Amino acid sequence: MSVARTWAVALVGAEGECVEVEADLSNQTPEFRIIGLPDKALGEAVQRVHNACANSGTPLTRRRLTVNLSPASLPKQGSGFDVAIAVASLATESSMDPSSVASAVHIGELGLDGRLRPVPGVLPAVVAARRAGHRRVVVPHANGPEAALVDGLEVLAAVSLAQVIAWHGGVVEVADVEPVALPDDEDTTEPTLDLAEVIGQRDAVEALVVAAAGGHHLLMCGPPGAGKTMLARRLPGILPQLDDRAALTAASIRSLSGSRVVELSRTPPFVAPHHSASVAALVGGGTRVVRPGAIARASEGVLFLDEAGEFAASALDALRQPLESGSITIDRAGAHAEYPARFQLVLATNPCPCGDYGIRGGTCTCPPAAIRRYLGRLSGPLLDRMDIELTLTRVAVAQRGAGPAISTATARGRVAEARARAHHRLADTPWTVNADVPGTWLREGPAAPSAVVRRPLDAALHRGALTLRGYDRVLRVAWSLADIEGRGQLGAEHVGRALYLKKGIAL
Repeated sequence: MSVARTWAVALVGAEGECVEVEADLSNQTPEFRIIGLPDKALGEAVQRVHNACANSGTPLTRRRLTVNLSPASLPKQGSGFDVAIAVASLATESSMDPSSVASAVHIGELGLDGRLRPVPGVLPAVVAARRAGHRRVVVPHANGPEAALVDGLEVLAAVSLAQVIAWHGGVVEVADVEPVALPDDEDTTEPTLDLAEVIGQRDAVEALVVAAAGGHHLLMCGPPGAGKTMLARRLPGILPQLDDRAALTAASIRSLSGSRVVELSRTPPFVAPHHSASVAALVGGGTRVVRPGAIARASEGVLFLDEAGEFAASALDALRQPLESGSITIDRAGAHAEYPARFQLVLATNPCPCGDYGIRGGTCTCPPAAIRRYLGRLSGPLLDRMDIELTLTRVAVAQRGAGPAISTATARGRVAEARARAHHRLADTPWTVNADVPGTWLREGPAAPSAVVRRPLDAALHRGALTLRGYDRVLRVAWSLADIEGRGQLGAEHVGRALYLKKGIAL
């Protein structure tokens, strides 16, 4: 046959789109061309495929070979098309079963010796193949466990191109070669951290439980050594485990980032970039290939910005839109990508560069201009998107033995019960946690609080202490407090406590 077809997957952000790979053989001047908007890495597949086929005992023909990647208007990037191009090219005149080749999706890079090399993004690519109705997929041997996480597909984790050809019915000698392995990842497993280790910050621990119960964003301001980082690092331990959808989303982002994926982790991700991170490092970007940033890697988990006052103001303000929409869209010249960004933001900052401004017993040595500049990094619109603004103090000696500490297991149980109540209350709505509920439903829906309960909020809004966005965020926190207490209706005490957590306003 002179025309052969198979399938590959082009990754566009966190989603994949199936690409038909057509190879045509014609009696013209010998040449091997790839068309259909390939990038530089994909254009170099010509030489990789040529050498890999020759070293696999199935050299390409010396006639004109044209490979088209359709749809031609979709930009294609990376070396993950190599195997599909090689199989389609060889199928134009080999003994492979045309129906087998045409029904399979091929993902992977080829080495010059014919072995399949692992590529990033296999998990979202396989998910896209299943969504498009395909049931057979070929991936590199090292990516086999990752592809096997997707149910309903026949997966061939191939070591070499010859093995792929034989799988399709081709006559070829399959040599016993060593598979190309993924580089060993560093052990990034977070150790088990117990909330009971936090000493003397009972109010802060309670606020952390409220944040976990409703999925609320949290700002902690306090002097060095007050326990801000300790609290933030213990937040994932009290969050509920991820469901199948959330675990698959988190694993797909890890795959796109080039990390090893061998199982669906149920632990919410915890991402803590350094304060020198750029805007692109936080939200994602790149020149030739758009990569996910810290907010995408933290999706379905926690994004912790320690020393928030040291981050560039532009980097912090870049978080404002993702906090509202739950996604991030990155546009570049010739590239467009969208990634999920449903994360819980935790900010920790000192009150000034030296950390002693406004602290009892502390002596601040910072000039007023430095204090204003430091706190000015956290803009008003960003602070307005924080549900809880917590001020921490230094732990006194007398506080160390003030009552029993709350353990992680106890806090996790309270959070699970509160989320179950919220899920039951929101059963007939598209939302599952309080942080996702829109303000109009909170204020006008079937569970809207009475005018008497809303009175403190209305007063704060009237005198300008709250914006309407802040008004809605206080209501969300109030519902989380009610869920923790097992109450089915908002009371004035819940609104008052939520208002205090947001603005420090005491009734």
